[in-house]
Amino acid sequence: MITLENINRSFGDKQVLHDLSFDIGDGRMTGFVGSNGSGKTTTMRILLGVLAADSGCITVDGTAITPVHRSAIGYMPEERGLYPKMPIIDQLIYLARFHGLTRHAAKKRGLELLEELDLKGEPTDTLESVSLGNQQKVQIAAALIHSPQALVLDEPFSGLDPTAVERTLAVLTSFAASGAPVLFSSHQLDLVERLVDDIVIINDGHLVAAGTTDELRRERSSPEWTLQTDADTGWVRELPDITVIEFDGNWVRFAAPDTTTAEAVLRKALDVSSVSSFAPHIVPLSRLFQEVTQS
Repeated sequence: MITLENINRSFGDKQVLHDLSFDIGDGRMTGFVGSNGSGKTTTMRILLGVLAADSGCITVDGTAITPVHRSAIGYMPEERGLYPKMPIIDQLIYLARFHGLTRHAAKKRGLELLEELDLKGEPTDTLESVSLGNQQKVQIAAALIHSPQALVLDEPFSGLDPTAVERTLAVLTSFAASGAPVLFSSHQLDLVERLVDDIVIINDGHLVAAGTTDELRRERSSPEWTLQTDADTGWVRELPDITVIEFDGNWVRFAAPDTTTAEAVLRKALDVSSVSSFAPHIVPLSRLFQEVTQS
């Protein structure tokens, strides 16, 4: 497990991280979410040793992080940092050699990754000759080429089409399943919601929420249900302890303080008319994000 504890960082007079603390669990995908300028990239660079924190500490399984730990982290920056005129496989080999792989092992590993990520092009193509989406796949392969013990990815899904996203999701999920901690940032909250085990949300350099999406829903939002009947459901508005959120004739979405209160709505609905559906409503991550960053 990688733990960041009370991380602070300023640039001149502007403090961009404020006592930031969270864990990246072994074998877990941790989504790192925040608006532009919230401090995500700065946090990642401190974790990798590219920047130094003004204060705070980072530990790996309880031990202070070292250069050896950091060299075992695969990193994909948001800005493409590879060589555009260099053949794709050659630069993967080049990067892998820095981590002690032989040329033969590096080439074998590189070709495997490019196949797993379904590169549209030849490994001998130059980076600039393939599409932006395929360049992104090469960036991901570069982060994985040395079989790292952890992954830190900054906007890994940027520029990928839906098919490429699915391929990338499968590769990253498999990597995490091996027991490695994975931290990634993304503005694509629908993908974050599908992929993550845990989520960390920051706003203006402050931690505003952390946990699983289910935990955040329980902590931050009243439980919600949807009800559809064959008659008008306007009567739900008159019930005590019930807040109607959306209403459309015979369909209503409402919040209730607990399951018992919600089930009382169902019983009344059955007395009034036939019920075609009644179910908990899953609050989307995009709404949770808005709630915690605007409060």
